[in-house]
Amino acid sequence: MQSKAQSVEAYLAELPLERREVVAAVREVVLANLDPAFVEGMQYGMIGYYVPHRAYPAGYHCDPAQPLPFLHLAAQKNYYSLYLFGLYTDAAAVEKFTAAWQKTGLKLDLGKSCLRFKKLADLSLPLIAKTIKGLSAKKFIKNYEAALRDRQGGKSK
Repeated sequence: MQSKAQSVEAYLAELPLERREVVAAVREVVLANLDPAFVEGMQYGMIGYYVPHRAYPAGYHCDPAQPLPFLHLAAQKNYYSLYLFGLYTDAAAVEKFTAAWQKTGLKLDLGKSCLRFKKLADLSLPLIAKTIKGLSAKKFIKNYEAALRDRQGGKSK
């Protein structure tokens, strides 16, 4: 469910209190561990964290007018979503994340770059923090460009 909110504050304000508290708790973890080169704002109708055009002028290959998306957080109709796009530019990082998640004992509901959870207790905040902290904007851009080259049939260096 995409929001039409123009700011993160407006997005949070439109959520019912219980859902706002969950999103705010996850947002706090994201902000505390995010490389300062990323910017927080609204993107695709949800809270987004992205590489701004000033740092990566090419933007997102699917829509170069958009800054390069890294992570998104959303309160969907029946669950919450944490889109870990930045993680999915590195297959080894996905495997490492999945293995670490299994050790938490929590159920993993992971789709294409989307970690779904129904309540805050379903989410391993320490693992989310560690994962975000381990991906700098510079490393993310390098992984992203390599993934694009691989997708286009070229070999990454």
